[in-house]
Amino acid sequence: MTTATDQLDQLAVDTIRTLSIDGVQQANSGHPGAPMGMAPMAYALWTRHLRHAPSNPAWPNRDRFVLSAGHASMLLYSLLHLTGYGLTLDDLESFRQWGSLTPGHPEYGLTPGVEATTGPLGQGFANAVGMAIAERRLAAEFNREGHELIDHRTYVICSDGDLQEGISAEASSLAGHLQLGKLIALYDDNRIQLDGPTAWAFTEDVLGRYAAYGWHVQRVDDGNDLPAIDAAITAATLDERPSIIAVRTVIGYGSPNKHGTQKAHGAPLGPDEVRLTKEAYGWDPDRTFYVPDEAGELFRRAVPAGKALVAEWEAALAAYTEAFPAEAAELRRRIAGRLPDGWDAGLPAFETGAEAATRNVSQDAIQVLAASLPELFGGSADLSESNLTDVKANGHDNFEAGHAGRNLRFGVREHAMGGIANGIAYHGAFLPYAGTFLTFSDYMRGAVRLAALSGLHVTYVWTHDSVGLGEDGPTHQPVEHYAALRAIPNLWFVRPGDPNEASAAWALAVERPAIAGASVGPVALALTRQKLPTLAGTAELAREGLRRGGYILREASGGTPQLILIGTGSELQLCATAADALEADGIPTRVVSLPCWERFDAQDQAYRDRVLPPAVRKRVSVEAGVSLGWERWVGDEGAIIGIDHFGASAPAGTIFKEFGFTTERVADVGRRVVRDGLHGRQKTLSLPHGDHPTLGVGDSGTGRTSSSDPGHD
Repeated sequence: MTTATDQLDQLAVDTIRTLSIDGVQQANSGHPGAPMGMAPMAYALWTRHLRHAPSNPAWPNRDRFVLSAGHASMLLYSLLHLTGYGLTLDDLESFRQWGSLTPGHPEYGLTPGVEATTGPLGQGFANAVGMAIAERRLAAEFNREGHELIDHRTYVICSDGDLQEGISAEASSLAGHLQLGKLIALYDDNRIQLDGPTAWAFTEDVLGRYAAYGWHVQRVDDGNDLPAIDAAITAATLDERPSIIAVRTVIGYGSPNKHGTQKAHGAPLGPDEVRLTKEAYGWDPDRTFYVPDEAGELFRRAVPAGKALVAEWEAALAAYTEAFPAEAAELRRRIAGRLPDGWDAGLPAFETGAEAATRNVSQDAIQVLAASLPELFGGSADLSESNLTDVKANGHDNFEAGHAGRNLRFGVREHAMGGIANGIAYHGAFLPYAGTFLTFSDYMRGAVRLAALSGLHVTYVWTHDSVGLGEDGPTHQPVEHYAALRAIPNLWFVRPGDPNEASAAWALAVERPAIAGASVGPVALALTRQKLPTLAGTAELAREGLRRGGYILREASGGTPQLILIGTGSELQLCATAADALEADGIPTRVVSLPCWERFDAQDQAYRDRVLPPAVRKRVSVEAGVSLGWERWVGDEGAIIGIDHFGASAPAGTIFKEFGFTTERVADVGRRVVRDGLHGRQKTLSLPHGDHPTLGVGDSGTGRTSSSDPGHD
């Protein structure tokens, strides 16, 4: 017999469904089918298990909920409206419209209660793993016997598509290895995806795979069976392993003509089908965005319940503060994201002429920063001995299943590493960093893009940053990566040119959110394997110069340049030595270091014009990467020395010589720009490279010259 409680539960579930249907139909765009099938599991989770505070969405000890299947966003928006996060019915009616709080996929920082920007499938799953890692690490740092301030779970709803993406496999493997028992995934096992049945491309035993990963696995055969879903979530909370619950749902549940088919996946049901579906639910088909009073009252119980949870936690924090005042103050600082006084004291500094690979400078900087910033937390994708990312001080060992140490071992899982670092940043109270070779940034690009889109404070330690890594050859030598990464909005790509710039680059990465007028987002450090000399002037100029993205490293004789050499990374030294030769020839030459285009572009016009005066149109850029983009800085009377081809396998010195990255060639190109004039069209100078690296440089004027549109100052 159906009880009153059963009837109210059904009414509440169908309220989620109808709001989702109406939102998609109103927008004439979206994904109605998944919310219709997922509604019961989401209802059970949000009303019976999720510890959250709608009136205080940033409460530090809240459970995190990630909708990895971000295309089902109306499910989340409906829940946020119903449980009191401040989303109104007007917001739901503005789904997918300009300026609304309900965009097509959930966006962190825009909509209260959205914990992660999701939509690209698998990303949210990896974010959830990062959140669970952050919870364990923070608890290990601050909890004391009888004072468990940090104790929350991370829940994620994922789809077939999420579990087909490689990033989720990488993240799930690591989560099982680490035994992240506070991570619980609800798998919307509806066996349908955009093209049709999942059986066309996906017939594996998903739960068998997760059992092999070391997860606790369960199955609920009926996605409408609330008691079974409730029991499965309860069982998951009691297990010490991460848990996945495969819930057999029906996409487009209740739609007479689209029930269980891909037709309900990515398009509105249509007016007629909406009427039929509401009638099947026993609802008035003429009412849209309707919340029955009884359902609304049930959902809004989350508001007082959340206030009670927050009050209980704040009382616990007060007791903790009395018992452990220093730890409490530190926890508050960490949660607020404030840097402590003197955080940058002791960062490495180098005298002119001293040599060091910038990856080694980064290693030293990490040790210094780790001592003053316990929130600095990260690791490498099985390259820590090459990226030099480990914190080495006593007591800072590995983050493992039974021990929440400081060094994360991601394994060869670059994409998951990026998504997990994002999850740590979403969680808060940490400054995550992630390391690999620069060329392998391709493998994590999706996560890097979302970090930039979401404004996440993540640092990337990308070493072996050019053809200068040498014998490993073109597969490992980044050439196009500088341009590709600079193309990502809100990512600061920093290529320091000497040891002092490398030290300053780490400072820039840490302080990004505190820089006046700067947006929050990720910072990428492109670091060398080979040693670089410390250049004159960087000890005094690099820190402020890095903050501004570019600066005058060396002024021309007489203070009025006839030529400007612009360099980044390991090629900056070539600009400095070539300037000596050019000055000896009577050509007043300024050297400009331009390690971070994004920061330089953000400076006011007066500063940019001071560094690169519009009247000085004779310019040469030098960077061991593709020439794309440099026309912006050299203008239409300059030249670009770059590499518009792949690298080669040989010692670094040989490669740079064969590809024309020598003092002599830079000086020669500078002379031609000044005396001969490369007029009319932008000139890109790049030596050719065929199947063999043993190509003579010859006369620099015989190198390949290609034309492109003129840039601007």
